[in-house]
Amino acid sequence: MIASLPLVTAVTGIEGVIKSINDPINSFAWGWPTVILIAATGILLMLRLGFMPIRRLGYGFRLMLKPADSSEDKDGDITPFQALMTSLSATVGTGNIAGVAAAIFVGGPGAVFWMWVVAFFGIATKYAEAVLAVHYREVDPLGNHVGGPMYYIKNGLGASWSWLGWVFALFGMLAAFGIGNGVQSFEVARALGTVGIPNWLTAVVMGALVCMVIIGGVKRIAQVASAVVPFMAIVYVVACLLLLVINAGAVPGAVGSIFSNAFTGQAAAGGVIGTVILQGFKRGIFSNEAGLGSAPIAHAAAKTSQPVRQGTIAMLGTFIDTIVICTLTALVIISSGAISGGESGSNLSIAAFNESLSGSGWIVTLSLLFFAFTTVLGWSFYGEKCTEFLFGVKAIKPFRWIWVAVVVIGSIAGDRGIVWGVADTLNGLMAIPNLIALVFLSGTVYKLTRDYAFSE
Repeated sequence: MIASLPLVTAVTGIEGVIKSINDPINSFAWGWPTVILIAATGILLMLRLGFMPIRRLGYGFRLMLKPADSSEDKDGDITPFQALMTSLSATVGTGNIAGVAAAIFVGGPGAVFWMWVVAFFGIATKYAEAVLAVHYREVDPLGNHVGGPMYYIKNGLGASWSWLGWVFALFGMLAAFGIGNGVQSFEVARALGTVGIPNWLTAVVMGALVCMVIIGGVKRIAQVASAVVPFMAIVYVVACLLLLVINAGAVPGAVGSIFSNAFTGQAAAGGVIGTVILQGFKRGIFSNEAGLGSAPIAHAAAKTSQPVRQGTIAMLGTFIDTIVICTLTALVIISSGAISGGESGSNLSIAAFNESLSGSGWIVTLSLLFFAFTTVLGWSFYGEKCTEFLFGVKAIKPFRWIWVAVVVIGSIAGDRGIVWGVADTLNGLMAIPNLIALVFLSGTVYKLTRDYAFSE
């Protein structure tokens, strides 16, 4: 025990140094400046598009459910539906369960209102990202369709801005290993550890499963995502609706508290109106990733020749993720009264389920396991394409093996907390180049949308 003290002291010291460096960067990259930039970009796009993303939500759902057009089979790698499920696999996860709970714990019920606000305009952001991703995508030496912010920065803004695409790709690659891998693997290991499964076993099994999927590239990732994500999302949504029926008498009051507390600054953990708004914005953005630039990497691989068509499908991700799933989680938590128990994060969500229906908390745990696993798969593709942009196709195989190794390490070594802070910072830093591109290319998005013939 005594011999281990120097190691503990060294680790603590390193964490302290990292925290001292990360905190001021985080206050900008994941604080008010970037949050305001993300919200403002969404507002700009929504206004410039004349609220078309909202008016065409029904059209988007019809396209999503429509069989893929066989005439476009050669113009892409996965179906439009698979592209949406791949992007949802990376977004529907801890943010919908633990993130919503954390927002309510810190910012009170009113934070949910601001989640809705940022998601409302985020629908336009996600639409624009996918439109640009398909419009400016390329075909790599392996014959795969690749796209995303790094490509629409390079091809849309011109050579003088190519450095900004490199910046996005660098931060995107690094962020993938943090928020998309290490912390997700840890969450799975910790959840299974509560029922007696050792971390090493989780590491071996999860590492093997991830390896078997990502070795097949985007097509296999999309196949798994298209099977797992809809199933688990439906199970979770149905469970939430059942609990809301049980708590029916408290639901109107829960909805009322969301609106009344949104402007009073009555944060659950204490604070002012700024805390309520910031928590709602941050958790909403973290949940649906609109503006971060991750989702368009998946949508760029869709089998379509119409950027606007894929954009109308892509924007459904923000609606499903935040407006539907996050809202249901929030209403279950608030209507159950579990927030008075002092729990936060996923523990609060589990407590809310158990409070509403004894023993139902396992649904949250199971959902977290599946959602975290699919997040690892989705982000592996994002990280891989960022790495390919930086180092070429020769880096793909090494990246995949390193990705699997980080899954194993994350499951065994765990997360000491500081990793979350660094991951948040990297998310914010990857968003900034993307947001700059979205603003400057908003005219292209508008023109492509204006020229598209919407068929009812």
